[in-house]
Amino acid sequence: MPGQLFIVPTPIGNLEDITLRALRVLKEVDLIAAEDTRHTQHLLNHYGIRTSLTSYHEHNEREKAQTLVDRIKNGANIALVSDAGTPAIADPGFRLVAAAIAAGVQIVPLPGAAALATVLSASGLPTDRFLFEGFLPAKKAERRAKLQALREQTATLIFYEAPHRLLDTLNDIRQLLGDRRLVVAREVSKVHEEFLRGAVSGIVDQLADRKVKGEITLVVHGATGDARVSDEQLSTEIRRLTDEQVGVKEIAELLGERYGLAKREVYRLALELKGATRAK
Repeated sequence: MPGQLFIVPTPIGNLEDITLRALRVLKEVDLIAAEDTRHTQHLLNHYGIRTSLTSYHEHNEREKAQTLVDRIKNGANIALVSDAGTPAIADPGFRLVAAAIAAGVQIVPLPGAAALATVLSASGLPTDRFLFEGFLPAKKAERRAKLQALREQTATLIFYEAPHRLLDTLNDIRQLLGDRRLVVAREVSKVHEEFLRGAVSGIVDQLADRKVKGEITLVVHGATGDARVSDEQLSTEIRRLTDEQVGVKEIAELLGERYGLAKREVYRLALELKGATRAK
């Protein structure tokens, strides 16, 4: 009889955040395919589990997936785990699941921890519709292009981000999406868990002099569908972007697209405000 592939979520921080069923499966399977065997061994040791481990990560999953599927077809039960949370959700696992489906292998997914759902539930932002985008591109131009493409998305947006890119990403969000309500969640379910809630500009000010560490989840309010902006609001946006050393041409493009205004009109106003500032 062929075996089964179990998709087993593991804690995103606190080791107590694992289900009784997950512990039973990890004890009973023949093999655990882990993103980092050393990391998973720590969890297994904590619960006295002695099941054998094999590495399965982003650098070997293309080659390893078929090998694991073949073992399952020959009768082995295998559990797939990532370092934290649910496998295949912004983690390795997709190729193994796809290969198992193609081979007719039975897949048994277990419910459990996922940072995106955990943070969304405590965000205070709309939860009826949300869009999970995983990690934004590391390169600035690609990241800004992705955010620009999401500018009119009305669903709540969820991203993962590396701590050393957090401020750059927040500034890009403020420039391209506006000063929206946002939540920065850090080290969720760990000792130093922290939630920062408010407008993007306020959170940027809070983090300006801090060295942020840990795993980051961002939850951003979706577009309201109302792009109208008063002259006073527009002038405030232009002054803020000017203070951030954004050029007049880029200001015209950013705000023109954001609010559906003629770029030449924004350009003209930006030049006027810049000239008025110099005259003071």
